[in-house]
Amino acid sequence: MTNAELIWRIAGGSGDGIDSTSQNFAKVLMRSGLDVFTHRHYPSRIRGGHTYVEIRAQADGARSRGDGYNFLLALGDSFARSPEQEAYYGNEELKPLTENLDDLRDGGIVVYDEGLIDIDDANAELERPLEDLAAEHDWHVYPLDLRSLANEHGREVMRNTAGIGATAALLDLDLEPFEGLMSDAMSGDTLEANLTILEAAHERVNEIHDVDHDIDVPAGDHDEDQILVTGSHGVAYGALDAGCRFISGYPMTPWTAVWTIMSQHLPDFDGVAEQVEDEIAAAGLAIGASHAGVKAMSGSSGGGFALMSELLGMAEMTETPVVLVEAMRAGPSTGLPTKPEQGDLDHVLYSSQGDSNRIVFAPANPAECYRQTRRAFKLAYEYQLPAIVVIDQKLSGEYRTIPDRVFTEREPNPDLGTVLTEAEIADAAHDESGKYLRFQHDADDGVVPRTLPGQEGGHFLASGNEHNEAGHIEEDPANRRMQVDRRMAKLTAVREELNESGTHQTRHGPDDADLGVLVWGSQQDTVFEAVDRLNDGGTTIRALGVSELMPFPERDVESFLAAVDEAVVVEMNASGQFRGLIQRELGAYGDELTSLLKYDGNPFEPAEVVNGVRAVVTADSTEAPETTRLEPGAAD
Repeated sequence: MTNAELIWRIAGGSGDGIDSTSQNFAKVLMRSGLDVFTHRHYPSRIRGGHTYVEIRAQADGARSRGDGYNFLLALGDSFARSPEQEAYYGNEELKPLTENLDDLRDGGIVVYDEGLIDIDDANAELERPLEDLAAEHDWHVYPLDLRSLANEHGREVMRNTAGIGATAALLDLDLEPFEGLMSDAMSGDTLEANLTILEAAHERVNEIHDVDHDIDVPAGDHDEDQILVTGSHGVAYGALDAGCRFISGYPMTPWTAVWTIMSQHLPDFDGVAEQVEDEIAAAGLAIGASHAGVKAMSGSSGGGFALMSELLGMAEMTETPVVLVEAMRAGPSTGLPTKPEQGDLDHVLYSSQGDSNRIVFAPANPAECYRQTRRAFKLAYEYQLPAIVVIDQKLSGEYRTIPDRVFTEREPNPDLGTVLTEAEIADAAHDESGKYLRFQHDADDGVVPRTLPGQEGGHFLASGNEHNEAGHIEEDPANRRMQVDRRMAKLTAVREELNESGTHQTRHGPDDADLGVLVWGSQQDTVFEAVDRLNDGGTTIRALGVSELMPFPERDVESFLAAVDEAVVVEMNASGQFRGLIQRELGAYGDELTSLLKYDGNPFEPAEVVNGVRAVVTADSTEAPETTRLEPGAAD
């Protein structure tokens, strides 16, 4: 909100090194003692198209995207489409400058590459010339020919390095940390060229510009070791520490990030990663590997997960544990392939045939991704059913600092859950044919211990049809009722275990507040920042972040709603799917819920939540941001 934070945005074209450059800058800020949070925006084109990354750095507590930003490094787009396509896409060379000014705060800094961005062309695209806008908003504009600097000392693609040198000069940052990162990542002539360009750009700023602005890099000091990771890292590391040794998948944004990290690390754990021809095969291989006795996972994004629905039902019917990741993006169909949305909740909860019998978790940040993925494996293999970890494009790709201890506070757990030894199989119940009674009716918590292929005396039939106790296809009504009741009893047992092991929903704000906010998944920490601002501004409010979606945490959500007079449900979709789930599970509170929805391809900013809640408090929907939609409760 103030100069107590730096929010630096680097904008260019896909292929201009925006992502790698921003990661290195984020690492430097983290290593200087700051908390860091990144937000990435990119097009759904393989190469080319306007993209940017924001880095928010604070001394403490950078946990969400900020409201706007205060430093723009506009490189231009060197991979722009040809001029004859401008009728559809405009002049893409200019977009890293012209399409980023609306969010720049008053008093902010603009650095643009005048070697690629023609300011006269840019002014023709803007509502008013940049010089006039800068005067109105007190922007400090520093044009630099980064392109020439890069070509003079190396190659044009090194313009991003020149941009870092200019940033360091304007923010009075030491170049040594950047040089160290470059030395770790490259060598030889490439390293020497980048180092020269970095220093040359730093010197050029001081030679040609009088630096005069109020933007400072805050000072910070971490009390414990920090690492910079995404939600995808959290899921992958959680799976590895849970003992997962097999993954099968087919690339699809944004699931690909989890798949890639797992594929890179599994060989170090004697594990196997298989890229297959489609998502149907991916789900089938994971279920087969689990049936054979390996902790296994697969996943996809919305369209690919749809293909997995038949296999998901088979895992439920055969009671084969498996963990799936559903990385949401905006739909329907291919929708906005690289933009975040929380539109797949109903899809994940109810996809496949018949009554759903699965666990669904929606972690909110990388730490929760790690812990909830480990918990998903534990419960899936203990209760023999699928568990689904739901993330989205936002959580999948945003880097943030978290304590290193998150990944070291518990030992890895390779336990396969409820699996019999051969000695136990010998004493277990078998039918007349000698088959193990794998699907006995009378298990207290619905769980019958399973056997693995090759174990003596453990053979049984695993059929996607309804079956009797030994696995033979069976259509007897009494058997059907008993098998369904036993499978559904698992969800009750899972819910009881979760309740007994301590709440996994996250509470935030004063306990005596009469106004509440409910949120799930990746928007949680944004909402928590908004709650802090509202409380600081005199609106007393509390929040509950829900990460367990099936079995539904009725106790936690009901106690929260019973303690407030009204609650706002914040989510990134158009149909209020989480609100619908609450109403389905707790119909008595339906009239007290108001939805604050956003579905334009961008995640919430804290100010949008603040203003949306204020619109509810004042009963004036015009106060809600234009980027959101309020849907009042049925009683309003």
